[in-house]
Amino acid sequence: MAELSNQLMAVTVLAYLAAMVLYAAEYAFGNKSHIGRAAHRPAKQLVGAGAPIDEPATEPVVVEAAAPRDRGALLGRIGVGLNWLAFALHLGTVVTRGIAAGRMPWGNMYEFTLTVTLVGSAVWLGVLTRRPALRHLGLFASLALVVLMGGVGLIAYAPVGPLVPALHSYWFIIHVSSIILASGILLIGAVPAAMFLIRAGYDEGKRRFPYSLGAKVPEAALLERLTFRLHAFAFPLFTFGALIAGPLWAEASWGRYWGWDPKEVWAFISFIVYASYLHARATPSVKRTTATWIAILGFATMLMNLFGVNLFFSGLHSYANAGGM
Repeated sequence: MAELSNQLMAVTVLAYLAAMVLYAAEYAFGNKSHIGRAAHRPAKQLVGAGAPIDEPATEPVVVEAAAPRDRGALLGRIGVGLNWLAFALHLGTVVTRGIAAGRMPWGNMYEFTLTVTLVGSAVWLGVLTRRPALRHLGLFASLALVVLMGGVGLIAYAPVGPLVPALHSYWFIIHVSSIILASGILLIGAVPAAMFLIRAGYDEGKRRFPYSLGAKVPEAALLERLTFRLHAFAFPLFTFGALIAGPLWAEASWGRYWGWDPKEVWAFISFIVYASYLHARATPSVKRTTATWIAILGFATMLMNLFGVNLFFSGLHSYANAGGM
């Protein structure tokens, strides 16, 4: 089962990569994109303007030629199908890893990231099912999944093994599951947040990269609303997991609720930043772009907590290769 999980992991990354390529093709050449609108603008023909001179002239009739088939949209739909296939393979990767380990597959940085990206993939497909018009964001959602999964496979892969003693507790499922759910939602929430900033800059007349990408994404207001809803949903889950369940587990295991461990500190920093985003978003005098930059900063602190703390700091939570998050 462990070897099967490893093989499924490699195929999963390739499937997400293939979906990303097809999303990119629609993004660049589909009729809904800036390039597509220019390339596939319906041709117009004049009818009745070629009458002989000795006959009464008639008013030209404008007839629009049939628009060519939108091959970009077809590629986008195939990309969605591949995205669903990648999700199924991803689910198989996590399930077989758990069966091989005989426990929930959240025992180390590698397994944790696999499960977070699985939740992120499910969230993206849910958003896509509810709002098909957001399909252009699939390029960036699949890119994030490929980078995270490929990166953790290269730098933090760990063979299947037992949990370290500190993780043998019912709090393991309660604490870690809530953090995984929140992190997966925040991962996808960072995608419309970044694209909103790009689209807002494009609408202001900025044309240099990356603002030039803004012509091909949904309207800024739609992206901003999606960003807020995802963050508003994830924040209570993160608060419960990081600041309620986590300290309760710490007190049961180590005899204290708080010990200024690096992961505890960075989890608290993430909480403060995301709380600041929601407060700024609810404050009319704060620009939406300013609030969204705070959300991007929050995601940066999450990445620091996942990769930086696990790889470069030592502490009671430093289980990058042995077990735990």
